[in-house]
Amino acid sequence: MAMGVITDEYPPSAFYFKVAFSATSGIADTSFQDVSGISVEIETEDLVEGGENRFVHRLPKSISHPKLVLKRGIGKISSPLVKWCKAVFESDFMTPIAPMSLTVFLLDDKGIPLRAWSIVNAFPVSWQVEEFNSTNNEVAIEKIELSYNYSNRLI
Repeated sequence: MAMGVITDEYPPSAFYFKVAFSATSGIADTSFQDVSGISVEIETEDLVEGGENRFVHRLPKSISHPKLVLKRGIGKISSPLVKWCKAVFESDFMTPIAPMSLTVFLLDDKGIPLRAWSIVNAFPVSWQVEEFNSTNNEVAIEKIELSYNYSNRLI
């Protein structure tokens, strides 16, 4: 049996990815160092059956998603993502929060998506600047946490 060339590397590397926000109109403002929180979990409810002492029934209750966490170098004030966060956190709830959908792509070495996840109705719930430290020579990092309704795996 001859060995062929595998074009779809498995498992894919996790270091080449991109985040595309629906409202940024293709503006390249989303270079992130780290993305986490693409997860889904079924919450369960325990039900004890009278007379049955060997086990407890575990019934599905609802589906939950953690916060999506994005880390990157601190963005410019003109960044669409910074503007969105400022509108949410600095408007004193005078204007409604505008949720946004986004897609997270895991890319191959040529920049072609291998996997993709759609994140629906996300909005920022935390915006932090990580610690400044005079003994480290590192990029100043901002961390943005987004709450979202649900996610779908596209590819």
